[in-house]
Amino acid sequence: MRLSVRRNSRTTPLFAVLAVSAAAITTLAVPSSASAAPAAPAAVDCATGHICFWTGANFTGSKCAWDVADPDWQGGAVRCSWAATTNVKSVWNAGTGDYSGVAYYRGANYSNRVGCTRQQHGGNLAGTYKVRSHQWISGSCG
Repeated sequence: MRLSVRRNSRTTPLFAVLAVSAAAITTLAVPSSASAAPAAPAAVDCATGHICFWTGANFTGSKCAWDVADPDWQGGAVRCSWAATTNVKSVWNAGTGDYSGVAYYRGANYSNRVGCTRQQHGGNLAGTYKVRSHQWISGSCG
């Protein structure tokens, strides 16, 4: 036996209006890409065990990276070509050792500390200063 259901022709437009309204409300409730969370750390181009500094915000521009402390970015074993003329704008600490963070300084030989970044952390800096040296530290990174 075959059953058929007859629908009232007036209810069909009402269901269509309700479906469109529900879709519109759902679209407004879902966050857009502009409000999405920042890029995951995996997207940062900084090798494991290194500290990386960039000339641009959000890990862009020229990069210098080290896996050891450096008392003089301009005259040490690893030289940062832009350090004397360009401010540092972002940093990522991909360190994995026993140290709590990396402290960085305006002067050579770890003088005039301007910041510190804990392991597996980073972000944008003020961008108003040049960095000349850095070292891994234990203890407070604040």
